Amino acid sequence: MESCKIYLKPKEEIRIIQGHPWVYNNEIERIDGSIQSGEIAYVYSNKNLFVGKGFLNTSSKIFVRILSRDEQEEINENFFTEIIKKSNQSRVDLGYKNSYRVLFGEADGIPGFIVDKYDEYLSIQILSLGIDMRKEMFIRILVSIFNPKGIYERSDVPVRKKEGLELFKGVIYGNVPDIITIKENDLLMEIDLKNGQKTGSFLDQQDNHNAIKPYVKNKTVLDCFSHIGGFGLHAAYHGASEVTCLDISEHAVLQIEKNAKLNHLENVKAVKFDVFEALRNYQNLNQKFDMVILDPPAFAKKIEDIKKAYQGYKDINLQALKIINPNGYLMSCSCSHYMSPSLFLEMLMDASNDAKRITQMVEFRIQGKDHPALIGSDESLYLKCVILRVK
Repeated sequence: MESCKIYLKPKEEIRIIQGHPWVYNNEIERIDGSIQSGEIAYVYSNKNLFVGKGFLNTSSKIFVRILSRDEQEEINENFFTEIIKKSNQSRVDLGYKNSYRVLFGEADGIPGFIVDKYDEYLSIQILSLGIDMRKEMFIRILVSIFNPKGIYERSDVPVRKKEGLELFKGVIYGNVPDIITIKENDLLMEIDLKNGQKTGSFLDQQDNHNAIKPYVKNKTVLDCFSHIGGFGLHAAYHGASEVTCLDISEHAVLQIEKNAKLNHLENVKAVKFDVFEALRNYQNLNQKFDMVILDPPAFAKKIEDIKKAYQGYKDINLQALKIINPNGYLMSCSCSHYMSPSLFLEMLMDASNDAKRITQMVEFRIQGKDHPALIGSDESLYLKCVILRVK
């Protein structure tokens, strides 16, 4: 079978040479050889310079996901094994032990494949056809490296449909219990791999959860959109005098209460409430906090949502700023990559002005070090976490 060779339109190779791993179908000038979805395609510039090679999918706008920039390199089981080993070792070298992201798809060199470690279990997510076709091989690799008790697949995200793939979740190796207990920083946390957010939990916020330590000692803290209490429980652990966790989900509230008991934290109150409404209620009651944490779900899941999302982010930040004591802190997060760092800072300035507060940025943080952002691929830098001192 003749190799598939893809030739790009003029200048379309620039972004890819700079590190971006995707070739879009509208960037292609011509294709030579056999076109077979899920197999390797070689990509060349308009001037016949080799750019990279990777899995092809004619059903997707992302026509090729680059795996290697070495024309002679063989893409086989050993190739993927070495990438996963090196990726995992980089996390271990940074001090991650119990639970962390082992492999962050495009950023770590295997586009469309995510591997998370939760204690003695793995949770994976497959977002591309080429990986899905080789699932058994990847299970074999992961078992050989980690020897996990079980592997759970969380490929239940709508983006799979763009690859022509069905949504799927289930145990694909060993046994996986409904609830497992992990160590997040110094805390024990119960995690639901099967139904929890993302691949089970927000591992990308682990470092940020712990980063609140300098701001909370003997302080009153309001944790909004708490999920299972990552920020709030860390605040209590690090000496906050009182912590209130808000989430609209009753399941989340019960999980916060369980995790608080698990860590013997008695100064945590979990409340089922709509955050937008609660922030206004606190204003009406003239109730203030020393620190407010905002970690909402992604308000912009596609570029068309950005204007509405900006208003949503601005509204909650504006309302939060009004209930923070002088010289208190706001920690504000956004997990939408469409909300760029510059746009997020613009929104915070806008919210500060409308709340009639002068604010100082004390920290600008991103996702944890186990979720490295690939320079040249904006999609991999998605989480912003800004800490403001409110004057």
